[in-house]
Amino acid sequence: MLKVGDIAPSFCAPNQDDVEICSRDLAGKWIVLYFYPKDLTPGCTTQACDFTDKHSFFDDLDAVILGVSADDTEKHRKFIDKYDLTITLLSDTNKKMCEDYGVWQLKQFMGKEFMGVVRTTFIINPEGKIAAIWDKVSVRKKKSVKGEKIEVLHVDEVREKLQELQSN
Repeated sequence: MLKVGDIAPSFCAPNQDDVEICSRDLAGKWIVLYFYPKDLTPGCTTQACDFTDKHSFFDDLDAVILGVSADDTEKHRKFIDKYDLTITLLSDTNKKMCEDYGVWQLKQFMGKEFMGVVRTTFIINPEGKIAAIWDKVSVRKKKSVKGEKIEVLHVDEVREKLQELQSN
């Protein structure tokens, strides 16, 4: 499993417009690379919409947001069109990126085991090293603050960590 400080595995994958996006072309930039199970499903839709809603905050931090799933580029286009997403989605149909980043794992649902993507987010720094990792991500979770339950968005946690990393 990858850990903070490791060199991020290099990648090249087609985006929703069938344009190849490679990590070498993003050298010198902050990258938020998030892996998700499947387009057009509830949790994945919430996550993609949250990143879209907060896209300008990441632009202000000079960070590129890339979502990755094993869905093909056509399904990515449908997903983007249906929800007016502004983020870039990469298609990893051969699951090479998922395997390189250690997110293609044995999962269990309703008593059945299968291989699938474990929702995981990485921040990669401009030097190409992993600066932060969230595994088994909950897109939105309830947290108790001073006795009051509040909803915490994963996208906000990522943005705050990116701000912290950039200020050091």
